[in-house]
Amino acid sequence: MKKFFFSLLFVAFVVGCSDDSSEDNSSTDNFDRQAMLVNWADNLIIPSYTSFQGEVEVLKNASETFTENPTQEHLEALRAVYQEAYLAFQHVSMYEIGPAETVNYRGFINTYPTDAEGIENTIASDSYNLELPSNRNIQGFPALDYLLYGLAESDAELLAVYSTNPNADAYKNYLTNVSQRILDLTGAVLTEWNNNYRDTFVNNTSSSNTGSVDRFTNDFIIYYEKYLRSGKVGIPAGAFSGTVQPTKVESYYHPSFSKELLKEALLATQNFFNGQSAGNSTNGASFKTYLDYLDSMKDGEQLSSLINDRFENSFQKINELDASLLQQIETDNNKMLETFDALQSNVILLKIDMLQALSISVDYVDSDGD
Repeated sequence: MKKFFFSLLFVAFVVGCSDDSSEDNSSTDNFDRQAMLVNWADNLIIPSYTSFQGEVEVLKNASETFTENPTQEHLEALRAVYQEAYLAFQHVSMYEIGPAETVNYRGFINTYPTDAEGIENTIASDSYNLELPSNRNIQGFPALDYLLYGLAESDAELLAVYSTNPNADAYKNYLTNVSQRILDLTGAVLTEWNNNYRDTFVNNTSSSNTGSVDRFTNDFIIYYEKYLRSGKVGIPAGAFSGTVQPTKVESYYHPSFSKELLKEALLATQNFFNGQSAGNSTNGASFKTYLDYLDSMKDGEQLSSLINDRFENSFQKINELDASLLQQIETDNNKMLETFDALQSNVILLKIDMLQALSISVDYVDSDGD
């Protein structure tokens, strides 16, 4: 673990200093920020929320079908649409700005590890309010992970919980309520984007810490650094604490799905960096085109190319992992730490070099070590 400790010390030192290897661009910054904001809103953010809403509607309907008739066939169908919806969520999780920030969207939908004991106590009481901030860790996809995979050792026993258990109705109600809660939150956020917030977002072109570009750039890097790098890899692998925490992997009760979620999240992040429209391969104004417009270089190479190279290196490291990140931690955690290092290498380029090139200040402090 010593090399990871020293690498983190090095990163902390670099963050506190200017990066002398970054080459100053000589281009005047007349880049059309509004065109980038329009591309973000109209071709990435709103379409991703719209697609996710559709997946969650299917999830809610499948939940109702299962609870009306808890069979193996309906369980497998529900699990399949749950996974599709969870993957689609990876494409909206980074958009914690505006209406999503107001409702604490990501916190309610994907706080993990879930509180299994809290879920059981809540179901037993049959009295709960999922809108309370204190109930973030008993809902969302991590709660569905527990309800669909973690209630029992076998599918037959799990089906019995929803059919012959004396409290079966309470379990069924909770399952459908959790699905409905995800749909309600998503509908509220998407409605705001489709109504007033879209125009507010794209018209706020100020080059300041209150402008949409500056604010969302920080949100984007927060997501990559804290929720993707740390949450999905670093914390369970013990990159900060020195002690592995396998119970903190995403999709803990169905761990063979955890690597797929990580890859999807990284894909969504890279697509956003490149301005790739949701649902197709068309690229628009983006961080990449902004950096290229400024002719931003590092060590004699285009900064945008270096960032994409780091993304690709991270994918290579992820591809070497077991499908179950839980299994990977238990059998060969060094590969998890190598993946963390690969992801971390892009934190430096995004948080230091890109922000410096775009003249954007960091407006947050990431406190790892949990």
